[in-house]
Amino acid sequence: MNKNKNSKLKIVPLGGLEQIGMNITAFEYGDSIIVVDCGVAFPGDDMLGVDLVVPELTYLQDNIEKVKGFFITHGHEDHIGALPYVLLEVNAPIYSTRLTNGIIEHKLEEHNLLTKTRRKVVKYGQHINIGEFRVEFIKTNHSIQDAAALAIYSPAGIIVHTGDFKVDYTPVYGDAIDLQRFGELGKKGVLALMCDSTNAERPGFTMSEKSVGRTFDQIFAEHSNSRIFVATFASNVDRVQQIINTAHKYGRKVGVEGRSMVNIIATATELGYINIPENTLLDIDQLKNYPDEKTVLITTGSQGESMAALSRMASGMHKKIHVKPGDTIVMSSHPIPGNEKSVAHIINELSKQGADVVFQDTHVSGHACQEEIKLIYSLVRPKYSIPVHGEYKHRMAQAKIVRDLGYDKDHILMINSGDVLEIGEDGAKVTGKVSVGNVYVDGLGIGDVGNIVIRDRQRLSEDGIIIVVLTLEAKTARVLAGPDIVSRGFVYVRESEGLMDEAQQVLNEAVEKCEEKHITDWSKIKTTIKDALGDYVWKKTKRRPMLIPIIMEV
Repeated sequence: MNKNKNSKLKIVPLGGLEQIGMNITAFEYGDSIIVVDCGVAFPGDDMLGVDLVVPELTYLQDNIEKVKGFFITHGHEDHIGALPYVLLEVNAPIYSTRLTNGIIEHKLEEHNLLTKTRRKVVKYGQHINIGEFRVEFIKTNHSIQDAAALAIYSPAGIIVHTGDFKVDYTPVYGDAIDLQRFGELGKKGVLALMCDSTNAERPGFTMSEKSVGRTFDQIFAEHSNSRIFVATFASNVDRVQQIINTAHKYGRKVGVEGRSMVNIIATATELGYINIPENTLLDIDQLKNYPDEKTVLITTGSQGESMAALSRMASGMHKKIHVKPGDTIVMSSHPIPGNEKSVAHIINELSKQGADVVFQDTHVSGHACQEEIKLIYSLVRPKYSIPVHGEYKHRMAQAKIVRDLGYDKDHILMINSGDVLEIGEDGAKVTGKVSVGNVYVDGLGIGDVGNIVIRDRQRLSEDGIIIVVLTLEAKTARVLAGPDIVSRGFVYVRESEGLMDEAQQVLNEAVEKCEEKHITDWSKIKTTIKDALGDYVWKKTKRRPMLIPIIMEV
């Protein structure tokens, strides 16, 4: 690929730059677009009833003939979770490493998309030529196996995207990060580095995953007489491996609970990323045949998710497993920003049931701290820095690190989701915006719940609803029955009879006024009712319930 000094590459983040989650970025050059990652976000407290949030795809749909493929850095939900929804609109081949592909295939199978989607397993060091791009996968470490950074070669220059990474010199499985390759790319000359910002506020280095193994060893030694539960992320295959190793060492049998945990362990075992000693893993129903002090349960729910296995155990709702006094429960994760309340609630519930909850030193992060970020920059030596992956404050923290390394503010590009960044040897600037946003998945519906529906749900949850029912004569619009008031979630009617009686009077007057004026237009009658009742209710209660007039014709 000949570098052309004047040629420009477009980088378009479609999500992931204002939050932890929903990572998806498009790279466009000429008639080619490649997409890096395709993740979901989990709904905030204000997204009532929403199960998942996926990115809006207007930009990819408008340029669908240019989209050549999806390149996936690793198998976490915030990088692969939206694929089953996005592929329905934009079907392109998926390129990923072996374990990542295994997890994606499982997901596609659940959505009946396996036969419709082309997939290619890529090895580290392999280059994929696709349209105007060439993409190389580089070995990194993360809290899931087979994570990769990408070197994206374009006529405008090389972009290095770290994916989620940390530097682990002693990983539990496989090799350490390929720092040498980052250095070689740095010597070639890298146009821009898009680097993980999640832990950019934390000084020092992230501890090795192996250090958690040492903590487990101590916990198992100290609690030799109790049943042990370990709650962790399903996708942290190395963590699961260490729990199994420690259990085996102390002669305990292991059960696994939680759908995502069972799925990922099955996939990882099949592909050889987890080695389970014989007769160690048991079906959950068989655990009761062994004394408590000889069993370990690995479970999901370390983030306090209300439907996950640990939450159901904490609230006594789990069909098969009940927490009892003397149990030891190890929380092997940090709360993700926003989940602190749920996690505290779970710990309280478990403690109330007499369990001993352990959460000190039982987790290390999968993301680079400040010293590792500096290390990557000093190896890659990019012309431009584009901090990615995280809320604004995390990306700002990376920008500060990069300034300390001697970069000026013109070479640190703080872009937002939807920005079109044009970048080349002779400069970089945001030249436009594309439409980005959240598409809500609620049950089986994708996108049928929008901001307006969410706003309605918020109003209903805050102020309730009042329904007015009215029967009119077809020709004359004379009132035959009603108007009657029905309310839900507004006031407790039995204790507010005075208020409801007055509201009924206001309503009667409004309807009489319409009759006197011979108004037969339904929408006018509805508006009159809404205005009169809405004003009265607001004056008396300072609430704005949803008002729905229903007119029937006879």
